[in-house]
Amino acid sequence: MLFVIAFIFGVCIGSFLNVLIYRSLNGYSPYKGRSFCDSCKRQLHWYENIPLLSFLVLQGKCRTCKKKIPWSYPLVEFTTGLLFLWWASLGFAFFRLTQSPLQVMQPLFWLAIGIILVIVFFTDLLYGIIPDYTVGLLTIITLSYRLILVSAGIMRPVDFGLSIVSGLVAAGLFLGLFVATKGRGIGFGDVKFAIPMGIILGFPKVIVGFFLSFVIGGVLGIVLLLSRQKKFGQTVPFGPFLIAGLLISLVWGNPIWHWYMSLLS
Repeated sequence: MLFVIAFIFGVCIGSFLNVLIYRSLNGYSPYKGRSFCDSCKRQLHWYENIPLLSFLVLQGKCRTCKKKIPWSYPLVEFTTGLLFLWWASLGFAFFRLTQSPLQVMQPLFWLAIGIILVIVFFTDLLYGIIPDYTVGLLTIITLSYRLILVSAGIMRPVDFGLSIVSGLVAAGLFLGLFVATKGRGIGFGDVKFAIPMGIILGFPKVIVGFFLSFVIGGVLGIVLLLSRQKKFGQTVPFGPFLIAGLLISLVWGNPIWHWYMSLLS
């Protein structure tokens, strides 16, 4: 029952993220006014706005204009529901430190990071934009949490310093690529996102994370070209690949790094 509640609560949070993503990028306030159809702008009734369920009942179409409801809406809700389900079943115990208050603070920190990454993933995928507020939140939350770990003696000051350097160096390298390609090889949002990504991962995970991002992005890019879904020269949002590299490196970054270094020795 706890897992069901966690999933339902996550789906509801995902519904709000949909509002936040759409309205913040289309000039509307995400905190005022009721939900409306993107096509005909008709205000939705409460029973048309039940996360996931309404999409299924309406068969993915607006009840008035019959235009298709964007697939991103149920996908964001479902993804956020899975995030909360994972957090309740595994994440809370996996990221839990025994020292108070970090036994609660650490799981909440990673849940907050996960929610923001969901926003980054879908805003970049749908609109080709990584909002500045997500970069700012990730940076501030991560730095604050790392400082708490340092003050509690759990994280070494040198590791904290390395995480900051990792973010700045990564952003510097991305900025060089942005300038060299005149913005065609990478977006400026990716440059800014490299800062919190580097701080979150630290050294040497940051190297693994960025390497995997380019590998995954390159492989998918080739697949899209071969399947003719993209033409040569067309851009592909890089934010989702950065998030994929970040998540993989968070879990397996150190083993991958040590394996690679063992090949060089």
